[in-house]
This record gives sequence, structure tokens and C-alpha cells, in this order.
Amino acid sequence: MVKKEIIQPAKHLTGGLDLPGDKSVSHRYAMLAALAEGTSELRHFSAAADCHSTLACISALGAEVKTDQDTVRVTGRGLRGLKSSWRALDAGNSGTTMRLLSGILAGQKFSSKLTGDDSLQKRPMMRVIGPLREMGADIYARDDNFAPLEIRGSKLKAIDYQMPIASAQVKSAVLLAGLFADGVTCVTEPARTRDHTELALEEFGAAIVKDGRTIRIHGLGDANGSGMLVAKSLNVPGDLSSAVFFIAAASLFPDSNILIHNVGLNPTRTAILDLFAAMGASIQILGLKSAHGEIVGDLAVKGASLKGGVIAGEQIPLLIDELPMLAALGPHTEEGIEIRDAAELRV
Repeated sequence: MVKKEIIQPAKHLTGGLDLPGDKSVSHRYAMLAALAEGTSELRHFSAAADCHSTLACISALGAEVKTDQDTVRVTGRGLRGLKSSWRALDAGNSGTTMRLLSGILAGQKFSSKLTGDDSLQKRPMMRVIGPLREMGADIYARDDNFAPLEIRGSKLKAIDYQMPIASAQVKSAVLLAGLFADGVTCVTEPARTRDHTELALEEFGAAIVKDGRTIRIHGLGDANGSGMLVAKSLNVPGDLSSAVFFIAAASLFPDSNILIHNVGLNPTRTAILDLFAAMGASIQILGLKSAHGEIVGDLAVKGASLKGGVIAGEQIPLLIDELPMLAALGPHTEEGIEIRDAAELRV
């Protein structure tokens, strides 16, 4: 006899929860740990497949990677100690892995091939290839735009790059390449994007200066550079992009009351909380603290009626990961949610 289970619709959400580690931070910590001297311990590392593609790539490049549940230990090879991989580096479905690693590999003394799954091979890479070539990188791509990428490590020069499109991945690739360049590399972004790369570089010991929307990094061989990155023991904050699903769900039920622990609240990521507040959500930030340059806190969320609204312009780069969730949430708000200027989602 087949056993039947009846699942009733939820009437409210209550309780506490812990989130997986932030993907954006996990990627960056792992890459910089591979370039550092010594062993870094990265706790609460993301379980996402994209981040583990990054771990597989840095392992293939010679870094020693040991994983124990959500703790990852990376023994770095130093800035000039990575080695050529005998096989293509597989970024899987991770655009972050491919674009950021391109910046690191451009400054090496060996050649590399970066590939990914069918979906990643359809995503444009010229936005990264262009500025890296300006720095002297020798990069070949299918149709000069798509993976696989063949990167022949070269001597890089510093540039002053005015970004035509706001993209944290492009900014990060140029800054990471700047580690290996002679002089000071400057990147100016047209709109503010997440700054996890700048914070992580500073934490690992790079000489980096932020002035409004312009970021300057000294090559580690430069007179003002430190010459090396230093291994770190770091906690990855909880992923705010994961938290928004629970914030949305709790908001839909009047009697909800949840507490989300240890959420990354980097100011370049919290535009989503400002948007929820503008729509009428009941969110309270508790226990705010700074950890390794990142801001972390708890979020108390209660049920509330959401008004909806329009998302456009400079909001888009700051909400890029949350737009799919917001599109799904729209029908459940009073006025709906309208999203404009979001072509960046296609890449």
C-alpha cells in the first residue's frame, strides 16, 4: 500500500538559522591564499559548486588544499610559486573562477588553459580580456570572446583603467593582475560594485588604496608593495544572497519571526536590505561587528506586507545576484516589482 503524506501550506516561519558561507568572499579568499606564503585556514567556506571549482583550479596550479567539512586549509605557493597545470583548468559553471583567475594567470611565467561547461563557454570574456591585454597579457579566446581561454603568462605593466561597465568581476581581474604589474594599477568604476576583492587584498597584505570609485594597487614588486602576501586565518561570513530568500518568505506571512545568524553585511551588498525596507519589510540588524574587513551581523525578520517598486540604474550592479529572487517575489507584492537596465544578467 502506498503511503500518502499531506503537506499543508505554511502559515508562518519562525526560528533561527545559519547560512552557508558567502560565495563571493570564498572565491577571493581561496585565490589569495594560493598566492600567499604559508597556510591559510578559511572557516565556513561556501559549499557551492562554483567555489569548489576555484579550489580545484588552485590545487591544479600547485596550492595544497585540504577540506574538513566547511573548513578549508590552503597552503600557498607564494606570488611567483604557482606551477603550470598539465591539464586544462576547469571552472565548471563559475564565471567568477574564470574571470578572476585570468587576472592571476596573466602575470605568471607559464601558459595555462581555462575552460568550463557548455553554459560558461557561451558567456562573453572580452570584458576581462580587453583590459588584461592593455596590461600586456597574451590571451587567446574562441572567436576572441569565449572560453576556452589560452593564457600565456607575460610581464605586465600597470594601467589606469576606466571601466565602461560596472562589474565587480572585471574590476577584480584587473586588480589581481595588478599584483604582478610594475607600478600602480588604477581602476575607476562608473558605479559602485561589491568590494570583497579590495578588502581581501588588504587583509592578505597587498598595498591598496581606495579613493571614491577609484582603486589603486601597488604591484608587489613595486617600491611601495610588500613583496608578498601573508597567510591568514579567516571566517567567511554567511551569504546575504541566500538570506534574501528567507527574508522574502518570512515577509509573506504575517506571524513570521525569524533570526538569521552571522550574515555578511558588506555595505556594497546591503542595497537589497534597503530595498526590502523601502517595500515595507520588517528587518532589524543586531550584533553588528567587523571581521577581517567585512561587516557581519544578525537579521531579525518579521512578517510584513510588501509594497513592491522599481529597480533600475545604479541599483542594478548592487542587486545583481538578487534580481532573480526579486522577479519571483514581484507577484506577491502589492504593486509588483519592475526591473530595468538589467542586461548584465545575461553575462
